[in-house]
Amino acid sequence: QVQLVESGGGLVQAGGSLRLSCVCSGSLFSWKDMGYYRRAPGKQRELVASITSGGITNYADSVKGRFTVSSNSAKNTVYLQMNSLKPDDTAVYYCHATIPEYGLKLDLDYWGQGTQVTVSS
Repeated sequence: QVQLVESGGGLVQAGGSLRLSCVCSGSLFSWKDMGYYRRAPGKQRELVASITSGGITNYADSVKGRFTVSSNSAKNTVYLQMNSLKPDDTAVYYCHATIPEYGLKLDLDYWGQGTQVTVSS
């Protein structure tokens, strides 16, 4: 079965940096896109950044210029480099992957366990 395992969260001061990693393991042989969502206290889950298997990236307006998403297809791993962190970035970050079901016109969504990012002022 497919599993997404996240790491890299922690506590950092405003202006600091963190790098999140997400490893997608299991029986998958391809993926369509991977990235991160986050849920801050009292807020809805929102897309932070994503990357397609072709390398096309997408970012929330609030993180453009500060965050960089990348992937290593051979390792089925996605990375989120977060620079110039702000207190508003405090949230639980959830890795996400969209993986096509072989032989079907169906994409499946997978989620990591989440990792806490806390940015102090």
